[in-house]
Amino acid sequence: MKLGLIEKYRSRLPVTPATPIVTLGEGGTPLIPADKLAAIAGLPKGSLFLKIEGANPTGSFKDRGMTLAISKALEDKARGVLCASTGNTAASAAAYAARAGLPCVVFLPKGNVAAGKLAQSLMYGARIVEVRGNFDEALATALAAAKSSGYTVVNSSNPWRIEGQKTGAFEIIEQLGAPPAFQFMPVGNAGNITAYWRGYRESGKTRPRMMGFQAAGAAPLVLGRAVLKPKTIATAIRIGNPVSREGALAARDESGGLIDKVTDAEIIAAYRMLARLEGVFCEPSSAAGVAGLLKLSRARFPLKGRIVCILTGHGLKDPETPLKFKYKRKTVTAGSRVTL
Repeated sequence: MKLGLIEKYRSRLPVTPATPIVTLGEGGTPLIPADKLAAIAGLPKGSLFLKIEGANPTGSFKDRGMTLAISKALEDKARGVLCASTGNTAASAAAYAARAGLPCVVFLPKGNVAAGKLAQSLMYGARIVEVRGNFDEALATALAAAKSSGYTVVNSSNPWRIEGQKTGAFEIIEQLGAPPAFQFMPVGNAGNITAYWRGYRESGKTRPRMMGFQAAGAAPLVLGRAVLKPKTIATAIRIGNPVSREGALAARDESGGLIDKVTDAEIIAAYRMLARLEGVFCEPSSAAGVAGLLKLSRARFPLKGRIVCILTGHGLKDPETPLKFKYKRKTVTAGSRVTL
């Protein structure tokens, strides 16, 4: 039986014997070489790896933090849990709340959540509140509701979320035998880059340079100011005012890394390349880190040593985007001869 993250890393997490463990067997996600992608980026064979976080139970990295956040909410006898979300946090919160027997309310920006993520939240039994506005406005609405309801907020402002998500760094070190030289990843609400950096710092080993990438239409950390109306095809990182801004900037500065932006066209190119070259289907936002890697390689940025790209969510989270592309296909009558 597969252990969840809390049991595996119990000595490195803020839990006690009194903490009820709510798990779906999260963690232990694959780290696979990406040699074809490496060749395109001008990197040596065996130097580039993909961390497939879409292999978590609800299909995204959010499960790492949610197992701990929901366990602590249950320990604290919370009335229920709530969150604002572009979809992945909602799906994860709803699943783990269902597992714990806690009510869950999710605040979603109306019309801006991918179908796969909305379907998950509905199936797990969450109460859906659609907010006419973007993620940041949905979050403000959710936080106001939390004050009067007694529900625990399980967005990345919840410290247990970051504690759970730091285990991704522990796993990468175990899988590689040492930390990578660089880590590339998407940045939206900025909790994940904050969490990985915490994990690397706690490992006591050599630390990677943290390379975060935002969508050009939703790049507040790059611009140095909030983006009131963020726009990008990458819905999971369509966030204009990140909660974990300070943690992300610290990860960048302390590691000697960077936080930059990539266009939607660069994200989609990387998204399709991952599927066609490496057989890895992630959601568009997950490809932002890979898009950043390719952007830097074109600019001849010095990249040496082993590199890990974090792919944060499964492609089936967003089934609509692939159907917008043009493909070569034809329809034939059953039994007819088909020339290949």
